Amino acid sequence: MLGTLINTGTVILGSSIGILIKKSLPERIIKTVFQALGVFTLFLGVWMSINLDGEFIIVVVLSLVLGAILGELFLIEQKLNLWLNRFNSSESSEKSFSEGLITAFLLFCIGSMTLLGTFQEGISGNSDLIITKATMDFFSAIALASAYGKSILFSAIPLLIFQGALTISAIYLEPYLDENIQDIIFSTGGIILLGLSLNILEITKIRILNLMPALILAPFIFKLKIYISLVSF
Repeated sequence: MLGTLINTGTVILGSSIGILIKKSLPERIIKTVFQALGVFTLFLGVWMSINLDGEFIIVVVLSLVLGAILGELFLIEQKLNLWLNRFNSSESSEKSFSEGLITAFLLFCIGSMTLLGTFQEGISGNSDLIITKATMDFFSAIALASAYGKSILFSAIPLLIFQGALTISAIYLEPYLDENIQDIIFSTGGIILLGLSLNILEITKIRILNLMPALILAPFIFKLKIYISLVSF
């Protein structure tokens, strides 16, 4: 858990710096920073999803479609937004509290470094990869907080819970996550980040949280595909 605690600390520190400088930055600089984050998220999503093996594309598509249906049926994003925006400030210039928190959580926690780093720490006690990620998240938190404000500071809470849970459960989950399943999860996460980048760049509005069940469904659909292939053979 040491790496996750350090990561939480760097997000808190980076967010605090971003909030302080936000007050002294002209609106045009904040807008440009916001656009830079959108472009970076677009790049990250492409990088995570581009190497998906062709035979697994159907798994990712089914995961996203079924995940979207579940997300919409349970109104995941809508309900969470209503709850989170209770904490929103009255400043009209500050973007939605829930939008900032969700954006930060996805950027900090959806990626190969999160999964591999927490598993490395949980299984071997080696925190090097998570600490490297923590350094990157420090600078990202500064940029995010300068655009979104205090919601990025609060994102340290779900980050701590999510990464801590992965670290603790690593010893139980690791045997089931072979390379193919990891690739499918990363690619599905990459496509979700592509959708997030469109939101940040204000090209469209996608209910990203309603797609998140796809990350849970992907490994099961992959296993089902393998099973059907074996039975058919």
